[in-house]
Amino acid sequence: MEDNSTTSYSIPPQHFNISDIIVIVAYFVLNIAVGIWSSCRVNRNTLSGYFLAGRNMAWWPIGASLFASSEGSGLFIGLAGTGAAGGIAVAGFEWNATYILLALAWVFVPVYISSGIVTMPEYLQRRFGGERIQMYLSALSLLLSVFTKISTDLYSGALFVQVCLGWNLYLSTVLMLVVTALYTIAGGLAAVIYTDALQTVIMMVGAIILTVQAFNKIGGYHELEAAYAAAIPKKIVANTTCHLPRNDAMHLFRDPVSGDLPWTGMTFGLTILATWYWCTDQVM
Repeated sequence: MEDNSTTSYSIPPQHFNISDIIVIVAYFVLNIAVGIWSSCRVNRNTLSGYFLAGRNMAWWPIGASLFASSEGSGLFIGLAGTGAAGGIAVAGFEWNATYILLALAWVFVPVYISSGIVTMPEYLQRRFGGERIQMYLSALSLLLSVFTKISTDLYSGALFVQVCLGWNLYLSTVLMLVVTALYTIAGGLAAVIYTDALQTVIMMVGAIILTVQAFNKIGGYHELEAAYAAAIPKKIVANTTCHLPRNDAMHLFRDPVSGDLPWTGMTFGLTILATWYWCTDQVM
């Protein structure tokens, strides 16, 4: 009788040579080096120098930092997995950001700059008065960041280290925290911006190389569509259909009734979430 039961998840053994280890170590060393270098470029003896990078930063590292903060290891790995499971509609959140970021640049940022605020809770306190709304939003933002974004990024980054080096997941998490804390505490916002710019370059170069190699291996976009439609797991649960590829997997805009990610929600409902995420979220 065929075994259709599910099995526990285990990470397959990885075999790396010395050059792979050198690349991984060089990555962490380069991050720390960029953090130290950037901390020497800005006067950190003032609040503005430490928390606002001296208010003197070029546009390109700011844009790169915004990109890296948005993507991170959580979305870079998570969206790839979700796209493989359900199709390209998950790209709707990034697509939605195109006009939301224009609103950020032309509507929100001028207000933030003219009011001279540093954080969104500070702006609300000045706009509406009182300290309760400021404390409430600060606490809410911290809780949401820790439990929805920071924890996810830490887990996905630690999972990468675990798969590459075979280290314990908790040890990998501690390593990620230590490396990040070193350059963040030492260099302030300037260190975060420049290391994010480095992450952007690494992610873009790696994504382009991986995309080219993947399409060369599969043969092209039409071959990808055919292979995806035929991709059915070997181990499945009996009397279920969730393992079957969706017919609309290659559609970004899906049916508003039968679609798992309806275009109406992605276009209108997601705009509300995207406005908070891109224009008011303190992490961004």
